[in-house]
Amino acid sequence: MYDFKPDETLEPAELHRQLCDAADALTANESDGVANMANVAALIWEFVPRLNWAGFYRVVRNETEKELVLGPFVGRPACIRIPIGQGVCGTAASTGETQLVADVHAFPGHIACDAASQSEVVVPVKRGGEVIAVIDCDSPELDRFSKDDVHGFEKLASILSDRI
Repeated sequence: MYDFKPDETLEPAELHRQLCDAADALTANESDGVANMANVAALIWEFVPRLNWAGFYRVVRNETEKELVLGPFVGRPACIRIPIGQGVCGTAASTGETQLVADVHAFPGHIACDAASQSEVVVPVKRGGEVIAVIDCDSPELDRFSKDDVHGFEKLASILSDRI
């Protein structure tokens, strides 16, 4: 059994450092990508306060194109498929760039899976320069996520690039 519990008084940069250390420890010797995404979604939920959704969307090729398909997460039921280029997750997948959104209602084409979500950060996970998944975190607070969160989630994505 694992018991990763952060100190609630940590500064965001230190919280993310500890989150990355925990994710590294949990995923280093596990080859199953789904298991690794599930554990990391749970870690994000434990470490990052004031979230209403945390998890992954995977890039999957269907008959004619790629799309994002729901992966392991913690939170309310979510949209199952998101076209590449649509919404915050689809934009991160198509551009390969982190999306930091202070107010999701101001984001053109935002896809509302949970009406309680007010802000969002989506970080692409890349392998060999290609986006293979995105880490998606939503909050019921406007402007919840900071540059420290972005840097922390980008480091986490780097750790996971060969483990999911």
